[in-house]
Amino acid sequence: MLKRYFLNNKKRNFSTASIWIKGGSDVDSVGKKGINKILSSLLTRGCEGFNNFTLSEYIESYGAELNQEVFEDGISISIKSLNEHFSKLFPLLDLIINKPTLLEIEFQKVKKSSINFIKKDKENPFNICFENWRRIVYSNHPYAFNTYGNANDVSKITYEDVLLEFKNFKSRDKFLISNNLEINGVSTETLEIKPLEEKSRPLTQDLSPNSRFDFINNDSNQTIIMMGDQTCSRRSSEYFPLKVLESYLSYGMSAALFKLFREKHGITYDLGVYYPIRSGNAPFLIYLSVSNEQALFAFELLSTLWKNLLFNPLTDAEIFLAKEKLKGSFLLGNQSLDEILQRKIQLVSYGISPISENDLNSKIEEISSLDIFKLTNKYFSKPFLSISGNKNICLEISNRWKKNF
Repeated sequence: MLKRYFLNNKKRNFSTASIWIKGGSDVDSVGKKGINKILSSLLTRGCEGFNNFTLSEYIESYGAELNQEVFEDGISISIKSLNEHFSKLFPLLDLIINKPTLLEIEFQKVKKSSINFIKKDKENPFNICFENWRRIVYSNHPYAFNTYGNANDVSKITYEDVLLEFKNFKSRDKFLISNNLEINGVSTETLEIKPLEEKSRPLTQDLSPNSRFDFINNDSNQTIIMMGDQTCSRRSSEYFPLKVLESYLSYGMSAALFKLFREKHGITYDLGVYYPIRSGNAPFLIYLSVSNEQALFAFELLSTLWKNLLFNPLTDAEIFLAKEKLKGSFLLGNQSLDEILQRKIQLVSYGISPISENDLNSKIEEISSLDIFKLTNKYFSKPFLSISGNKNICLEISNRWKKNF
């Protein structure tokens, strides 16, 4: 069933319509990781009345754009055009999700492209380190795998597998949102969804130090360090306090990470926090890349910072600045219509009502230093660590890790 929503955004000379299909790589079957990425790509390579070439030609003839992306929790397919052409292009979305051609020759091209992407991805030490971190944190949970899957699984996926997956796809919940009234949708301004308050699921990981640490040996002159844990669902009341923590650590040059690693010690410019929204337990991790010569020192700095979060609440000045930066980031992030639409329809699919800027600011203002302190101790007292670098450096960090955590 397709549910339609209208966003009454400021008048623009273009329209965007975006469909969010509930279920992305998280519904990939065991042994078929990456199948929904293949299916998503295949959907936009031909539909009733169009093959891959004529579909692209038709869209381009109007100066429009067709995009698709697979996430852990869903698939996004969108089309954007000038307002005067929208009525000609909007119907394509219905054809793409309901009447795709799914040709075998296109399947073979998409499958080959996926395998090539995975192989190239494996050449990136940062990506390898992150995949390793996800594996030790999430074990066999779908969030342990990236949306492209792995080369072994993808190589075994057949055309018949994809046709069967499409049957499953047709039964998934779908949500459409647009800034154009032609879609006949419910306004997001009047939309009220009964809140689905969700307490974070108990963490079931093996929390022994050895199980919370792993490294990838490589001959690079850089060491990559990633440290963190899984946290809460976007539906949880804990989400916004953790966003304030993310802001404190990584938003702007005044953030704790940048002041410590860049300004005070000048040892790295490649660092930050990864905290995406998820319908399940989202990852929260600090990452940084440093020269091998600075790796041990960087780990000690990160360990000290981490322990400080566990033992000392943020000061009034720190939490005030973090909240102001967070409110600013939400406001500035609302400049792109595509981003606004995808974020709102994603939240609706999670069972969350879109909220106004004033309500958002009020939620952020209510957060206290004690709220954040409780969450750091709840989620980060036994963090998970993944390292990519020289074997001897990794082993030494491992020894220090066991003493500290």
